[in-house]
Amino acid sequence: MAKQAAAKMGKLAINALTVAAALASVQHVNAAEWSDTSIGYRYGTQFAEPYVGTGIAKNIINLTHASGYKYGTNFFNVDLLESNNKDSGAQEAYIVYRNTLDLAKVTGANLAFGPVRSLGVTAGFDWNTKNDPGYASKKRMLVLGPTVMMEVPGFLNISLLLLQESNQPVGISSRYTYRLHPMLTAAWGIPIASTGFAFEGYMDYIAAKGTNEFGGGTAPELNIDAQVMYDLGTPLGMGKNTLRAGFEYQYWRNKFGTPSNVRGSLAKTPMVRVEYHF
Repeated sequence: MAKQAAAKMGKLAINALTVAAALASVQHVNAAEWSDTSIGYRYGTQFAEPYVGTGIAKNIINLTHASGYKYGTNFFNVDLLESNNKDSGAQEAYIVYRNTLDLAKVTGANLAFGPVRSLGVTAGFDWNTKNDPGYASKKRMLVLGPTVMMEVPGFLNISLLLLQESNQPVGISSRYTYRLHPMLTAAWGIPIASTGFAFEGYMDYIAAKGTNEFGGGTAPELNIDAQVMYDLGTPLGMGKNTLRAGFEYQYWRNKFGTPSNVRGSLAKTPMVRVEYHF
């Protein structure tokens, strides 16, 4: 079983890297104006999973690519997660891709007003697979909606996205599609003056998505993931932001839309995080 799980995880990693390479090729065709790719690691011991419980430890390896081209930006991230035995030693891959068109760049018009730098449209997808025996998520989700880009050091983007989500966990013979539902989301990366520190993260407020695949109700969920990262690359002579380390905290209420009366529906997870950028 362990060899089969390792082989499956290896295939997931290869598939994720193939997707990353394909996106990088698309970015090259689009004539990237800037790009940043990193490999990271984070660890925490207070993760939670609905119907499983809390106090789950996870090792997470991530590959992240962000880039800008003539008409907007791309963001791609794949997380490879491995839980301890409190979550059956489960292994998971979770992929996120977002493309944001900057309407000011597309139209050539000045769309700035007040604290707003520009307006945009964001589209993308989420994809995951997990090999735990209880649920074994196979999430597929498409997202589309308007984005407001705020005038701040670094970036702060706020989007209102429509989600089309489906899943096919254990015990479901065909893919189940939830009700269309909205998500208010913010993503930010803001340097803290010239200290070498930066405040980064995202916030998702996701409306209830109707009846779940087993006939039960769903609840609105709130997921806040924030981190303070420090640039170790500069003092170590490796180049600015080449090596970064810091602390991350995730607050996730009604995880995956699971009602609050279910054990493991609330996660409060401190983590340590390190990233190498190239």
